[in-house]
Amino acid sequence: MIRNFLEICERSYQGPTIKKADWDMKSVVKNTARLVKEYDLKWDKNDLTPVDDALCDRMFQAARALILETGVYNMSTERIIRLSADEIDAGLANMKQSLVMGEGKDAVTLVARKPEDDRRPLIWAGNPGCPTPEHLFLPTVKSWLQEHVVDLITCGSLATVDGYPVRSGEPSEIMAVKKELNLLRQARLETGRPGVGMLAAESSVSELGDLCVAHPDYLRPCDSHLVALFNELIVDKGNLVRAANSVEYGMRNASLACTMVGGLAGDAPGATMVIMASMMAANLLCLADYHLCHPIHITQVATSARGCMWLQSVCCQSFARNAPAIIVCDVYPKSGGLTRELLYEVAANALTITVSGGHIEGAGAADGNLPNGTGLEVRLMGEVSRAATKMGLTRKDANKMIQALLGKYEHIFTTPGGNPGQSFDKCYDLTTVRPKPEWQAMYDEVRAEIKGLGLDI
Repeated sequence: MIRNFLEICERSYQGPTIKKADWDMKSVVKNTARLVKEYDLKWDKNDLTPVDDALCDRMFQAARALILETGVYNMSTERIIRLSADEIDAGLANMKQSLVMGEGKDAVTLVARKPEDDRRPLIWAGNPGCPTPEHLFLPTVKSWLQEHVVDLITCGSLATVDGYPVRSGEPSEIMAVKKELNLLRQARLETGRPGVGMLAAESSVSELGDLCVAHPDYLRPCDSHLVALFNELIVDKGNLVRAANSVEYGMRNASLACTMVGGLAGDAPGATMVIMASMMAANLLCLADYHLCHPIHITQVATSARGCMWLQSVCCQSFARNAPAIIVCDVYPKSGGLTRELLYEVAANALTITVSGGHIEGAGAADGNLPNGTGLEVRLMGEVSRAATKMGLTRKDANKMIQALLGKYEHIFTTPGGNPGQSFDKCYDLTTVRPKPEWQAMYDEVRAEIKGLGLDI
C-alpha cells in the first residue's frame, strides 16, 4: 500500500496541468451536469429518505464514472492525478467494514451500516472545527462527554492560545494543537472515560499541527484525524502529508468531503455524485479508514437543509448497496443554543442519517461558526437515533416525521442573520457543567413534541 500510495502521489508531478478555474468549469461543472442527465438523477424535495434502489445504483455508477473520468486536482502542483478503474475498484473493495476506536472499557466498533439497520448508529459528539474561546473549551467538551448516549468525541478549534491568535504554519498553531489535545485528555479523565476515541487535532490549520501531535500522549493510534479533499475533487500537498503521517503510527484517517449543494456540482443529485466520487478517491489519496459526509448548502449552509439531508441519505444507501463502507454524517444545524429550532434540526438530521445507514457526528451548532453548541442537543441526537433503531423505523415513516420537523424550523433559512442562539456559557453553568433551567425546560418541551410525532424516546 505504501508503494502504491507514493506512486499515486507522484502523479501530482506527472499528470496533465490545468488551472483551478478550468478545473472547476471543464472538469467538475461540465462533467457532473452531463452525468446527471445521462444517469437520470433526480430528487423529490418532499422525500428526503427515498426508497429507490435503482436510483441509488445509478448514483453509485455515476460517481464511479465521474472520478474515473476526471481524477483529482492537486492544487499545490496544478496537475491532475488520474486513477484507473482497477485502482478505484480495489479501493472500494478494500474499504473497512468495521473499525475499533478508543481503547480499554471505552473502545467501540464502527461498522458499515445499511438502511433501516437494527444496529444503532454510533454518536460522535462535538462541534468539529468550531472556533472556541479557551475558557469554554474544556466545559464544552465535558458537556457532551458526560452524556450516556455518546460513543466518541470531537471538538472545536482553539481560536487563541494563551491569549494569542492562532496562525497557520506558525508556532501558535503548534501550541494550540497541543493545548487542544491536553484539554481533551483532561476532559476524558474528569468524566471517567479515559479511553474514549476521538477525532481531534481540529486546531491544526496546516499539516504541521497534525504532525506534532501524532504521539500516544496526544493523538493516540486509536484516535483519528482529518484528511480532507477540498470542494470539488481537490487535494493539496498538506493533506497528502497528513495521510502519509498515519502510516505505521496507526491513527485512523477520516476522509472529509464538504461538497456544495447548489454549487459547482449543481443541485442535490449532482452534489451527491461528487461527494461519493470524493470518497472513492479518498480511499486511495487519503488512505481513508472511514468517510465523513459533510454537505454544505450554498445559501442555507446547514446540513439540516433539504438538499443536504437527501444527499446524506442517498450517499449512505448507495454505498450500502454497492460497496459497504463506514460513513459518518455530520450534523451542522443553522441554529444555536437556547433555541427550539436547534433541537428540531438535530432531530430531523439524526432521523435521516439513522434510517439511511450512517453514523452521526455533531452537532456543529450555528453552522459551526460560533461556540453555541452544548451537550443537551447531543443527548437528543442520541435519543432520537436510538429510538428510531429500536422501533425499526422505516425510511417512509421517518420521512413523515422529518417533514413535520421541517415545518418547525425551515423558516430560519430566510431569517436575516440566521438563528445563532446563545453561546455555551449562556446555556450551561460553567462550574457544574449542567444545563441552565431555561435550556433544560426548552429541551423537555421539544422532546415531548417529538414523542408526539410517534417516536418513542
